[in-house]
Amino acid sequence: MPIPFNRYSRKLHRWGAIIIAIPLLLVIVTGILLQIKKQVAWVQPPTLRGESSELNILWDDVLKSATAQPEAEIKSWDDIDRLDVRPGRGLIKVRSNNGWEVQIDASNANVLSTNYRRSDLIESLHDGSFFDDRAKITVFLANGLILLGLWFTGMWLWYLPISARRKKQKRLNAEKKTI
Repeated sequence: MPIPFNRYSRKLHRWGAIIIAIPLLLVIVTGILLQIKKQVAWVQPPTLRGESSELNILWDDVLKSATAQPEAEIKSWDDIDRLDVRPGRGLIKVRSNNGWEVQIDASNANVLSTNYRRSDLIESLHDGSFFDDRAKITVFLANGLILLGLWFTGMWLWYLPISARRKKQKRLNAEKKTI
């Protein structure tokens, strides 16, 4: 390859790394936290088990149990982001709009745990949607494309010394044959 491409690769690699340093750090840290979310209760509360796998309660019982947890700030169905029904575990997870999760025994409506769930916030930081959908498409997509460019230029810069050594060795072997 001609020398200008090598210089271009170095410049792209240097400036690309500087440009994406902060967004990439955010993606790396949040990615690590998401990788361990099932092992670290601070990120995501552990999924518990109900007394039995039978679903013996009504939706009104679920709402009543969830509203009894003040930290979840649930007053009606409008305050609930989603329900996660796990029949095999005898469990219903109620996620409130404010990030709290209430785990309810599906057989008797007893509250098994109430914890703050950080994994959704961490995921929104990871993909950029926390900031704005435009930031997700502009900053974080550009971050990914520059990172791809860094990968290619990094591989090229890694290969250059190997290629130079091979060329030098071929030249030395050719010189030995002529002597």
